[in-house]
Amino acid sequence: MDTTMVIFWAIAFGVFVVAEVATLNALVSIWFAVGSLGAMFFAMADLDFVWQMVMFVGLSTVVLIATRPLVKKMQGRRYATNFELDIGKTCTVIEPINNQLGQGRVKLDGTDWSARSEDGSPIEAGTVVTVKMVDGAKLIVAK
Repeated sequence: MDTTMVIFWAIAFGVFVVAEVATLNALVSIWFAVGSLGAMFFAMADLDFVWQMVMFVGLSTVVLIATRPLVKKMQGRRYATNFELDIGKTCTVIEPINNQLGQGRVKLDGTDWSARSEDGSPIEAGTVVTVKMVDGAKLIVAK
C-alpha cells in the first residue's frame, strides 16, 4: 500500500470538508470531499493513481448529480427587501438633481437619499417628486 497517496487523499478530504464548513452550507465542495474519500479507499486497496482519479471524478460527479435538486432548492431562496415599498412614494428634492453632474439628493420618509431624474432633466430643490425606481442606494425620481 502506498501511504503517500492515502495521506494525499485524506488531506484532500480534509481540505474539502473545511471549505464546505467555511462556506456555511453553500454546497461548494461536499461532492469533492466524498470523491476524495472514495479515492482514498482505492489508494488503500493499492490501485493505480489512474483508478484513484477515476473514482474521485466519478464519485464526485455522481454525488453532484444526486445533490443537484437540493442545491437548486437552496439557491432558489429569495430574501425579501423593502425597496419595492418606496416605489410610488413622494419625496422632496433637498439638493438640485442634475444627472450630467451626478448630483441630487431627496428626503424620503426622513431619510436622505442620492437621486437621479428618470428622464435626465434637472429638478430644482424643493420640488416634490415621485420615486419611480430604486437603483442600489439611489432613487430614480420624476416630477
